[in-house]
Amino acid sequence: MATTAYEHDAEGGKFIPATQRPDGSWRKPRRIKDGYVPQEEVPLYESKGKQFKAKQNTGLPVGLTSEIAEEIKKSKKGTFQPIPGMIINVEKKKKKKKTAVEEAADKLGKCEIIEPTFTTPPPAPSATPTPTDPAKRLKNLKKKLREIEILEEKIKSGTVKNPDKEQKDKISKKNDIIKEIDTLETSSN
Repeated sequence: MATTAYEHDAEGGKFIPATQRPDGSWRKPRRIKDGYVPQEEVPLYESKGKQFKAKQNTGLPVGLTSEIAEEIKKSKKGTFQPIPGMIINVEKKKKKKKTAVEEAADKLGKCEIIEPTFTTPPPAPSATPTPTDPAKRLKNLKKKLREIEILEEKIKSGTVKNPDKEQKDKISKKNDIIKEIDTLETSSN
């Protein structure tokens, strides 16, 4: 309730008159004691530190008398000399801030485009596989051979009617795998 319309009763005391709420009900009139200040009218508390800081931020030198400060405030011609030989510029020009578009344009203006220089590509890795344990290699090749044979049986029995390209490639490598198995078995013996 932000009303400050007080009424006086026959005894001279203040009171807030009764008011009607939006739903139709009535508020009771309230008596106000002498010296009461509503919360909205109470000035904000300022600590001593804030008050001291506000006095310091006047833009005038420390220790300047109030008479000279008033003369300076009245004149305000741009510069003043509270102390002979000392020049204080009151009017400060604010720098114009660049917009984001202007900043981006400036950054793009500083960019350079350089053509890449290509050198010969590094030598391709050799086709020979990395040296591994022959026993492991033999085991992997036998596993691949079993998978190829299972795939061939599925094609013959009709479970796989149209083999994919990958399946056909796998079957075509069967002879190479058999040769490699033979070479590994002969070199290990």
